[in-house]
Amino acid sequence: MPFIETGFAGLKVFEPRVFADSRGYFFESFNKNIFSEAGIEGEFVQDNESKSQRGVLRGLHYQLNPNAQAKLVRVVEGEVLDVVVDIRKGSATFGKHFDILLSAENKKQLFIPRGFAHGFSVVSETCIFQYKCDNYYSKESEGGILFNDADLNIDWKIKTDEAIVSDKDKTLPAFKNCINNFEF
Repeated sequence: MPFIETGFAGLKVFEPRVFADSRGYFFESFNKNIFSEAGIEGEFVQDNESKSQRGVLRGLHYQLNPNAQAKLVRVVEGEVLDVVVDIRKGSATFGKHFDILLSAENKKQLFIPRGFAHGFSVVSETCIFQYKCDNYYSKESEGGILFNDADLNIDWKIKTDEAIVSDKDKTLPAFKNCINNFEF
């Protein structure tokens, strides 16, 4: 099975089997049957892509119920530190974060179930980041947590004073004050 458990219920790292030869490589970035065998059900309905430069920090974002989103994230160019925070009340890992380096080279992907805040920092010169969502984006359901929240103490692998952060993300609430309607 190409999945690695993370210690967070439902959060899984997907390592696809890569077939490489003198022509390049081939791999399946998604196969519904393989994901179903790993207990990942549902249907992806929206694909998104962003391009960013070194030092860009996006997050921490989520969509509130009933418009919550599970995501499958990956990097097709460059490298990011991908970070999630468990915001599911009652979860054994509530308020804890998980991080992983995702890159075009390692081809790892992260499946993020509903109930996690998500963000990433770009640690390469540029990055193209793609993600699949199992629900459509809803502006009215936006939620977020301040990226440099002292209680979460996330090391984004970039200097805070050099981070390129949107004005909107700089004003997100602290973890203890974030609006959250997730139950585990």
